[in-house]
Amino acid sequence: MANLLITSGPTRQHLDPVRFLSNASSGRMGAALAEAALMRGHEVTIVSGPVTIDYPSAARVLPITSTDEMLATCRQVFPECDGLIGAAAPCDYRPVCVASSKISKTGAPITLHLVETADVIATLAEQRSPHQWVVGFALETDDQRFRALAKLERKSCDLIVLNGPSAIDSDDNEVEILDSKGATLGSFQGSKSLVARSIFNVVHRELIIPQLAVTSKPS
Repeated sequence: MANLLITSGPTRQHLDPVRFLSNASSGRMGAALAEAALMRGHEVTIVSGPVTIDYPSAARVLPITSTDEMLATCRQVFPECDGLIGAAAPCDYRPVCVASSKISKTGAPITLHLVETADVIATLAEQRSPHQWVVGFALETDDQRFRALAKLERKSCDLIVLNGPSAIDSDDNEVEILDSKGATLGSFQGSKSLVARSIFNVVHRELIIPQLAVTSKPS
């Protein structure tokens, strides 16, 4: 049995007390991956941004709001886990300054100064121990396979799951799983529940079983 960390849902970066930058990630894929892992008897911790869906009751769920909060929470949890599946869609930018009160309309344009947020998956992958593995997700609109492989290398992932923008806030998904050599380990489409089970079958075969075989060897 493995202890897994799954990131899920969007994050929010506030502009003022009532407005924020975010995306339409629903958390459905994270929930479906957690269910697939639980069905195989693994332990699951979910670090999730704001969502309206329900996660499996058997999973430990740690709610967060911002990308920095997601990273900080994952840093606390990841050392006790065997692997990470980064299914979340963290907000990539944050405002330099957050207004303390609601920004009022003046009739004139406003300029937002944004900076990049921390890369959750890359940071955790860099700090992992030798026995831990990392699976990333890549949602791309152009040059999808090339960008996914570049992201896999940049983030030091063991596998990466490539999907497109149609996956956002959808009940269905179409994905391709790539390894560090660029080989396709599986292509799946259908409901997110079905696709998640197929993804997890690959993760189980390629990462969890080899890991358990090493840790179970007598010293």
